[in-house]
Amino acid sequence: MSSPLWFGGDYNPEQWPEEVQAEDVELMRRAGVNLVTVGVFSWALLEPKEGEYRFEWLDRVLDRLADAGIGVALATPTASPPPWFGLAHPDAMPVTADGTRLTHGSRDTYDVCSPAYREASVRIARALAERYSGHPALRLWHVHNEYGTWSHSEHTAGAFRDWLRGRHVDLDRLNAAWTTAFWSQHYSEWEQIQPPRATQYLPNPAHVLDFRRFLSDAMLDHFLSQRDVLRAVRPDVPVTTNLAFGDWVPVDPWRWAEHLDLVAVDDYPDRTGQGGAEQTAFAADLARSWAERVPGPGRPWLLMEQAAGVTYTGEVTRPKAPGETARHSLAHVARGSRGAMFFQWRASRGGAEQWHSGMVPHAGPDSRIFREVCELGSVLPRVAEARDADVVADAALTWDPECWWALGSPSLPARGVDYLEAARQVHRVLWRSGRTVDMVRPDRDLPRVPLLVVPALYLLSDEAAERLARYTEDGGTLVVTFLSGAADPDGTVRTGGYPGALRDLLGVRVEEVHPLLPGDAVGVDLGSVREEVTLWSEHVHLAGAEAVAHYAGGPLDGLPAVTRRRHGAGEAWYLSARLSDRGLARLLAEAAGTGPFPEPGLEVVRRVDRDGAWVFVTNHDNRPRWIDPARFGLDAGARDLVSGVSAQGMTLPGGGVAVLRGHPVDN
Repeated sequence: MSSPLWFGGDYNPEQWPEEVQAEDVELMRRAGVNLVTVGVFSWALLEPKEGEYRFEWLDRVLDRLADAGIGVALATPTASPPPWFGLAHPDAMPVTADGTRLTHGSRDTYDVCSPAYREASVRIARALAERYSGHPALRLWHVHNEYGTWSHSEHTAGAFRDWLRGRHVDLDRLNAAWTTAFWSQHYSEWEQIQPPRATQYLPNPAHVLDFRRFLSDAMLDHFLSQRDVLRAVRPDVPVTTNLAFGDWVPVDPWRWAEHLDLVAVDDYPDRTGQGGAEQTAFAADLARSWAERVPGPGRPWLLMEQAAGVTYTGEVTRPKAPGETARHSLAHVARGSRGAMFFQWRASRGGAEQWHSGMVPHAGPDSRIFREVCELGSVLPRVAEARDADVVADAALTWDPECWWALGSPSLPARGVDYLEAARQVHRVLWRSGRTVDMVRPDRDLPRVPLLVVPALYLLSDEAAERLARYTEDGGTLVVTFLSGAADPDGTVRTGGYPGALRDLLGVRVEEVHPLLPGDAVGVDLGSVREEVTLWSEHVHLAGAEAVAHYAGGPLDGLPAVTRRRHGAGEAWYLSARLSDRGLARLLAEAAGTGPFPEPGLEVVRRVDRDGAWVFVTNHDNRPRWIDPARFGLDAGARDLVSGVSAQGMTLPGGGVAVLRGHPVDN
């Protein structure tokens, strides 16, 4: 029998009276919930005074859930210290870049480098572990919540200097890496180095980049201190933390994944419809790829948080379309998630997130949202047999959070360069063409897929450049976009012409960059089709490559815009400008030697193991679509696990999802 998929969400029973908690359990059973996260923001109730614990209320909650057969991801509450902590340890509060010390009044009011905070975190983690390690409801340890709080305090300054000694060894190497000869920034003593606090003009980008790297490691160290306590008490229970996503998060998930028992992510698309589906697929492919670094087999990861029934656009909260919650959830499951979780179970009546969605909304169980939650809860057990099957990817995309951080510097030639958007554009173009995408780090082993796209990989080591060359030499098709390879891992620009470390592989030398003003565009001839490019263009010289497309008009008229060079058994392409989605789709199809995907509007993800294959098919059209198992490489006996009917000749309604179970056949 296959292992179940986890289904549930953050549960905050301390916000509700006992009678509501009793109703919660009955509603959870009705919905098919089998896992809830408890205690994330409960520190003030668990430890109302320093060293004085009150566990009785949590005992009752866990006992009630265990009696109902509902598992618990028990959280350490260290993301939200209680009021007494800030009063007792004011130096443990975070300090902003301008020197303001923040006070209690929100969550995330802590300095991760403060000894008092570190000690208090380990203490509460140990108390929880000792009391609940043998509880029958325990399924998972959930450490902290969405690591990401910055601090520029004196505690941070001392820890930063220690980290810099480990990375650079001595001041001569640090000064060279940071180019401190510029603007008289040379450091002669370690004590002169501070976190990148508010300053007169532009900060040193290498200083800022190293500080983000340091923060990631400092937060990881805080996580590990709790993880080790939990493992020591109950080593067979997995330990994780939920990774948030945003440019404000100084966390490198590639590095963190090596220390997790499974990768857990929060995903909140800010678009609905196809845009939301594209963002969902991007987040899921990232999480699955990060999970490649988790020790042991299986690439385990979990969608820990999402919004039930609504989308937060940044300006308004919009209802999701009917069935969209299930489509987003199953898109994550298709790409390897061990389940579908939400924030939160029941929408809060008060507090800062009182209008955040819940599986049980303010309207109560007699609501569209809860009915859709129940429907999803009935579908997940039917598709759980695919839980451990491998996801089949046929393209890959480099992803490097340090490049995202570095390209956020205000010292670049164009401030409109957006690393996240560059990566998302490539991913959505591949998604629309029917491809499933692996994300890769260029300094690790690259995947065996026929197409690898490298968007704006600004920081690139010599070793990573050699890996890309070997990938191409072995027969892969490599597509590199502008700003890749321009700087080394310290952020120092490589001289001699761009794209720096990739010049020889690509067979080009860029003499000048020509960023475009907002609203401006220039033409590029892609064969018989003319496309417009925005944001960026370059003066490219051929140095072994051939021109595939040329600029049309403007100062670069007639010069190469897209190039191609044979390298070993493969090809290395270079795109020197930002194409539209349509233009990029044409280019990638030509580079990969494929035509358009024959089933536009269908999202298809394939999973396989030695027992067979599962194909997740989502219809993003409003009109029904006829499904042919052979089209997806399955035998005629394939069945749809969602509906329970034969997949032969079935019709998938608009917005519907099918999971076809069958055996692979040769096309």
